[in-house]
Amino acid sequence: MDQCEAYIADSLEQHLFFARIMKEHAFFLKVGFLPANGDLSKKSEEFLRKFEALLSRVISRANGIVSSSVLDSGEVVTEFTQWAERKTQCLTGTKLDESLTSREIRLAGANGRFPLGASPRLNAQISRLNREALDLVSQLIAFKEGLLRDVKECSVFTANYPLLIAHILREARLYQAHLLRLEGLSSRGCQQLCDSELFWNQIMMEHAQFIRGLLDPTEEALIDTADGFVEDYQALLQSSASANDRVIDSSLVLTEKFRDFKRSGAEGIQSCQIQSLILPLLADHVLREANHYIRLLET
Repeated sequence: MDQCEAYIADSLEQHLFFARIMKEHAFFLKVGFLPANGDLSKKSEEFLRKFEALLSRVISRANGIVSSSVLDSGEVVTEFTQWAERKTQCLTGTKLDESLTSREIRLAGANGRFPLGASPRLNAQISRLNREALDLVSQLIAFKEGLLRDVKECSVFTANYPLLIAHILREARLYQAHLLRLEGLSSRGCQQLCDSELFWNQIMMEHAQFIRGLLDPTEEALIDTADGFVEDYQALLQSSASANDRVIDSSLVLTEKFRDFKRSGAEGIQSCQIQSLILPLLADHVLREANHYIRLLET
């Protein structure tokens, strides 16, 4: 694969993961607002629809180009995604474009074979797509920054934790950093990309904190398990910071265990065996992020 082909594949793979994550962030924000903040709910839904449109365009170009390792990793869709979307729509009354998931399931990987003659034409299209996505995610970042400020100043109430808003803000900034890297627009964010392991260990730790806080108080065993993951990731973060080294093996082993815990949680929510405030789509969302991180650690 030459440099042009690598640029196209890398761009589409980043979008397949992050555009779905961003549209779900917008969804979670929307359903967390009360009637007093109908304007914020409406703005969140606008972002949801715009990222759905972006993802649709990405899917249309991705077949036979993105790597099989990405499609097979469970970071794009999982075995729970279709059910989770249908159930979450019923529970919240907010529509999701389920056709995107069906189309992603049908995507075929490149397996090292780039479509003949596709690079020159696609290169310009992908560059436009990246720049449009960069503009959109920058708008979302500004929206999240304003919301976080208002929540901290107690001028807005939402069912989403302030930490969760800060959490999804950092993920949006990571998406932005990838787009800046791809388009060669700025070196800003390069250190964040280099510190990917520290970034995702922090994300995983916060997932455990959110799960712990959203479980029903009667789910004591699950709360204890989630709390254990919080402590384990805290120890990893402290070890990496103090020793200034990489602990990839430890991160991989721990994240595989956490992935399995999340998968069991998604199954428990699907079968209504777990009592919580966790929407089915949120359970699937955090599982996909663990799958993404595991692929990064393995490669």
